[in-house]
Amino acid sequence: MSAAQASGVEHPAHRGSICLEDAAVLSHQAFDAGQWVLRLQAPKCAARARPGSFVHLRCDDDIPMRRPLSIMRADPAEGWIDVLYKVVGAGLAALARRKPGDVLSVLGPIGQGFVAHPERPRPLLLGGGVGIPPMVFLAESLLADRRAAWQPLVLMGSEIPFPFRPRPSTILVPGIPAGTIACMPLLDGWGVPSRLASRSGLPGCFDGFVTELADAWLGALDTSARAEVEVFACGPTPMLEACARLARRHGLPCQVSLEEFMACAVGGCAGCTVRVTTADGPAMKRVCVDGPVFDAATVVP
Repeated sequence: MSAAQASGVEHPAHRGSICLEDAAVLSHQAFDAGQWVLRLQAPKCAARARPGSFVHLRCDDDIPMRRPLSIMRADPAEGWIDVLYKVVGAGLAALARRKPGDVLSVLGPIGQGFVAHPERPRPLLLGGGVGIPPMVFLAESLLADRRAAWQPLVLMGSEIPFPFRPRPSTILVPGIPAGTIACMPLLDGWGVPSRLASRSGLPGCFDGFVTELADAWLGALDTSARAEVEVFACGPTPMLEACARLARRHGLPCQVSLEEFMACAVGGCAGCTVRVTTADGPAMKRVCVDGPVFDAATVVP
């Protein structure tokens, strides 16, 4: 059985697609609560990146251990990628000091990404905190995917200010609770509806967890519309567990991107293994190369 079969998500081969390149910092934008969006000139990575893949980034020459960061956007034509991160620890604190023109060593893109299925053209994308980037990438990729008339909905949750400037959405979303109008402007500009959730009293946001907002929307769908939904999620483990329960309750398939500490990030050290349920019984799989995306039913009890 292949890693893709074991995870329950069909993925293309990827082992020959990981590149090592020196990437120049194009821009580095700070947001509240120690959050940053970093744009790198990394043409090899940009050409191969897929929603859910990540890079292993050297933050500083004096810090030998790289840091795994999810790719938020990739432009193969112009050769750049965007990553979003929150400063936690010395490595990312060093990264936050990098300026346009600096050069960073980038290894990527790494990992198995999300796979959207045309028979379920209403993808529900759930991102929590620094789990937001893969959802932005997936939403953008669906705009160019002609296999179906995709109708994505992106729901994001955060207990700190979002790493963008929210504004009221221009897109009506039936089934969303009244007063929940805040959106991510980038997505709104693409014509992709989005809504925000927070328990921190942020204006225009749903007062609760992002999974509670998703539950309200799913509950408002009729049976035929709900049968067209597939759930995609990235965020902290408790959120992913809640996403898996939500999907099970509504009888929906669900893919989750796991967050794990990594050393090598290319499958050599096996330091990021998780237990996965397969047709042949339990198995240990590496989040870096066998994931980070898995069928929720195989990794979440």
